[in-house]
Amino acid sequence: MKRPPVILRKFQESDLDDFMEWATDEEVYRFSMRETFKSREEAEIYIKKKSVERPWWKAICLEGRVVGAINLKRVIGDSSCRAEIGYCLARRWWGKGVAAEAVKLCVSRAFTDIPGLERIEGLVESENVASQSVLEKAGFVKEGLLCKYFTFKGKTRDFYSYCFLSQDLPQCV
Repeated sequence: MKRPPVILRKFQESDLDDFMEWATDEEVYRFSMRETFKSREEAEIYIKKKSVERPWWKAICLEGRVVGAINLKRVIGDSSCRAEIGYCLARRWWGKGVAAEAVKLCVSRAFTDIPGLERIEGLVESENVASQSVLEKAGFVKEGLLCKYFTFKGKTRDFYSYCFLSQDLPQCV
């Protein structure tokens, strides 16, 4: 059976129930920089705030339902030619190509939507093999291992650095 296509769009207040389904899942947030959401009120405030702060924070949708989120955070100042990508996905959609398709869509739009963007970076914890696979399927290049790079949930961890350059765009689409 063929999976429905992935659509990226802005979050809406009506997405709260779908958002709570995966944003309260400890396993989904295992490699996330933030903790799971503990209340609908906390999630509602987050959605409103994040939608304003990050114009490139999008809902990952299948058949009109929000199954995850993807974002680009542009670096400011002298490094504004680059942005960092982040994403999360409801567990029931893991391993079905949804995240890789969402990343490809994000990349294909980002270089047009964000003037001056030349590089998209992904930092992935060394133990997060699934996310490494997502970025590789989307055409990102593994640049190397950053040892003891970041203190994450109380432990200093190693991260792999991935990148996608604007000149590589035709390979992604």
